[in-house]
Amino acid sequence: MKWQLSTRLGLAIAVVLALPAASLAEVKVLTSGGFASALQELVPEFEKATGIKVTIARGASQGSGPNTIGAQLRRGLPADIVIMAREGLDELIAEGRIAAKTDVNLAQTPLGAAVRAGSSKPDISSLAAFKQALLRAKTVSVTGSTTGIYLTTKAFSQIGIGEEMSKKIIFAPVTALANGESEIALLPVSELLHVPGVDFVGPVPTEIQYMSVFSAAIVSGSKEPDVSKRVLEFLTSEKANSAIKESGMEPPKSR
Repeated sequence: MKWQLSTRLGLAIAVVLALPAASLAEVKVLTSGGFASALQELVPEFEKATGIKVTIARGASQGSGPNTIGAQLRRGLPADIVIMAREGLDELIAEGRIAAKTDVNLAQTPLGAAVRAGSSKPDISSLAAFKQALLRAKTVSVTGSTTGIYLTTKAFSQIGIGEEMSKKIIFAPVTALANGESEIALLPVSELLHVPGVDFVGPVPTEIQYMSVFSAAIVSGSKEPDVSKRVLEFLTSEKANSAIKESGMEPPKSR
């Protein structure tokens, strides 16, 4: 009898040890490029403090490509939180893809210009100088998302260079600049700073300026709504402000 009890106890212990350890909560975040740098800095601190795992995937806030955040959600990609330009988030809210009243503004950043590292920096201190710099460039890269849509559908025409720019614009990430595929990149400042192979020139003139607001929200149907709320609380806390500012953004005037 003692031998049988010992055997059963040994088998029970073996079964328990063979079971996988209980997994910690995991939150899946879909972010656009504008907030990606700050998020990469903040996630390790959040994970260390909470034990919650955060996984990050990328996508554009707007546009017609297959890998925009909206397109990824529409084809069923699992996600708990989205971080993206406010314009794109408002579209998802209208589609019913965002949990009600969970959206919050995280940061804002102006539109800026950059060149390949080591290249001569053009004068963009005035609108006239900025226009000449663009007209002299053989290629100018913009994002295919929110700011690129603004530049190509409104801003360039507004300052009288729409036709000329249509012949030299390429829709590409900032890496196109570092690779020599374009001479000037016009993107949110947070996508231009701290990028290897790229030299930041400065913000574009006020007459053509565009302030990007990056916002976050919980996705409808999230499997981790309570944990996702903790992530958003952390991203809007004072602890997050340092990383936000370091990446070329500022906390918004209102959240």
